[in-house]
Amino acid sequence: MFLERGFAGSTMRVIASRAGVSVPTVELLFGTKGRLLKAAIDVAIVGDDEPVPVLDRSWTEAAVQADTIEEFLATVASVLGPAQQRSAGLVLAVFEAAVSDTELAELAREMTAQRATTAGWIVEQLIRKAPLRDGCSRQEAVDTVWILMDPAVFDRLTRQRDWTLQQYQRWFAGSVGRLLIGDTSSPQPTATARRRST
Repeated sequence: MFLERGFAGSTMRVIASRAGVSVPTVELLFGTKGRLLKAAIDVAIVGDDEPVPVLDRSWTEAAVQADTIEEFLATVASVLGPAQQRSAGLVLAVFEAAVSDTELAELAREMTAQRATTAGWIVEQLIRKAPLRDGCSRQEAVDTVWILMDPAVFDRLTRQRDWTLQQYQRWFAGSVGRLLIGDTSSPQPTATARRRST
């Protein structure tokens, strides 16, 4: 409903009717329409309704254990791409409506901060595998990943420029590597890989 009608056009009554439940039921579960939209976004990002944060899920372990920067970034991109595909439209609806809605303005700030947290985690894992490019500070690295993860970027590339999901994932992984680390064509092995070879 949020994608079809936008935030303003998706009343609690319409949403409840589409779901086949009463308005009091929706209000009891979510409180406000803004919190309902946030819940929808959370489910869209991770792909299920399990109460497990994004960075506490099994994919992070696989990413951390990657032997190379390329493998790490490919793992991250393989999770980020589908998450963007499911959630970008909803997130953009929040930012568009936040201009005139104080609840959504707070939600927009919350989601912006969450994206920064994820970007920070990605950068920390990169730093463990290789130093940042000369002149690139940690903060600049986080901000770079943060902007590359912007749902508006995903939306413009896939909807306006007709990129496939696979193109976006390759672009994201390659861009992070080139902008932050430099040449990743011959990445240095991680400590784990070095131990395996000895």
